[in-house]
Formats: sequence, structure tokens, C-alpha cells
Amino acid sequence: MTRLLFALLTLLSPLMLHAEGGGPLLRFVSEGQEIRSMPLSLLRARCAEQEVVVDDPYYERTMRFRALPLGCVLKAGFAESSATLATGDFSLVALDGYTRPSTGGQLLEAGAALAFADAALTPDGAPPRFAPITRRGVDPAPFYLVWSGTEQNDPHRYPWPFQLAKIERVPFELRHPHLDPTGTPAGSPARHGYGIFRGQCVMCHSINGEGGKVGPELNVPMSIVEYRPEAQLKEFIRNPQRFRYTTMPSHEHLTDADLDALVAYFEAMRDRKFDPRAAR
Repeated sequence: MTRLLFALLTLLSPLMLHAEGGGPLLRFVSEGQEIRSMPLSLLRARCAEQEVVVDDPYYERTMRFRALPLGCVLKAGFAESSATLATGDFSLVALDGYTRPSTGGQLLEAGAALAFADAALTPDGAPPRFAPITRRGVDPAPFYLVWSGTEQNDPHRYPWPFQLAKIERVPFELRHPHLDPTGTPAGSPARHGYGIFRGQCVMCHSINGEGGKVGPELNVPMSIVEYRPEAQLKEFIRNPQRFRYTTMPSHEHLTDADLDALVAYFEAMRDRKFDPRAAR
């Protein structure tokens, strides 16, 4: 696929995810099998629309959104009870390849809402739209997961995916079978680093071809620890803006021990490479 064609498809993809007359579609998938795709019109018929006010970490200001309670959306999409959904692992998949894992228990917390329009830009009856978001100025459509709780505006702890197009119920280990540093003991630095990568990195980065596609692959064909000095790598993770202007967020909250553990995880995975291209 040429770069021009890929760029055109990326530009048009939000428009392609619309049902005829029903608005944008949200796909619900279970372990690789699509259960249903629901247009906004049907989601609004099933779930009561609300206006939510959030302290938005990406717009970096207080925002008002027209939204639907996420718990209701999950029950409508998966046709399961809250008790059943709470036991599952989920992946929140955006149009650009960003894939954020979360648990059902977290997604069912009060304060989670599926935004479909900026309330300030979209009076009732007007077509849904958002203001551009982040340094890249992207359109958050078709959906944006937001959180209204006072302790829920940290995107390191809570998922805030925009351009959300698919919610998949799948155990993390099943979706990502080649991320585990097999054989490393519980409590080891590599095992701790795996937990950090799983919770804060996998949504953008992949290891052995598994994970998000926004940032670079970190293990194949060469591990990042094979070409980046350890001190530079840890400083880049903590504050990438010191090196270059990038969409990668800072991780100032990570301790020195956390960064040491991440490096230990990368070093463990260096010896556990699985290259999906070579396996074809």
C-alpha cells in the first residue's frame, strides 16, 4: 500500500465507520469474533444521553461532552450483565492502532462515559462533532472515552482513548501471548517491568509484534536495549520532550526502580524474541 493511499484511508476512516443514517459505528468483539456493530442512533436509543463535564488531560482544560454512560453501552453491546462484564479483560481499540487494555471492573466504574460530541460545538439536533485534540490536531470521532470523577483524569491510570472504534473482550494473555517474560520469577524486576509495560506502554508500543501501533516496535528485529544506552532510554521514557517534540507522554511518575524494572523487562524479552514477519 502506498503512503498516499494509506494517508487517504486514514483521513476517510472516520467517515467509513458510519451506518446509513445511524451515525458512527461502535464494534463489539469477543475473542476475535464480532458480536455486533451498533450505530450511535441505536446506542442513544438504548442508553440515556447525558452531558458530562470533565477535567480533560488531552484538551488540557475543562470540557463538556454529550455522552452515554459506558456501563450501559457495554451491556447493550455485549448483551451481558454488569456482574459478568466486571470479570472480563477488555481492549479499547482506536482508528490509529492505539490499543488500551482495561478491566471490566474499571470500565464499569461510575464516571466513565462514551462521548460522541463536544457539547459546546453541538447543540441538540446538530450533527455530532468535536474540536481537534492533541498537538496533532486529530478529530476524536467516532467516540471518545472520558471520565468525570475527580480521581479519574490521570491517563496513566484510566483509559482516555479517542477515535475509539472497537471494544474487544479478550483475556490479555490470549490477545498478547508473546509479551510475557516466561520463566522470570514472581517479584523479579523483569516481572515488575512487565506489569508496567502492560499497564502503561502496550497501548502504543508492541513487543514481538503484539500491542499498539502508534509508537515503534521495541523488540524485533532488534530490541531497544540493543541500540539505546540504558541511561538514555530511561531518561527518554521519563521525559521524551527533552529529546524531541513527540506525542509520547512523559512518565515523571515512574520511580528509578520502575525504570530499572522496565529495562529489565526489555532485556528479558531480548532473549525471548518472536518475529511475526519471520514466522510467516
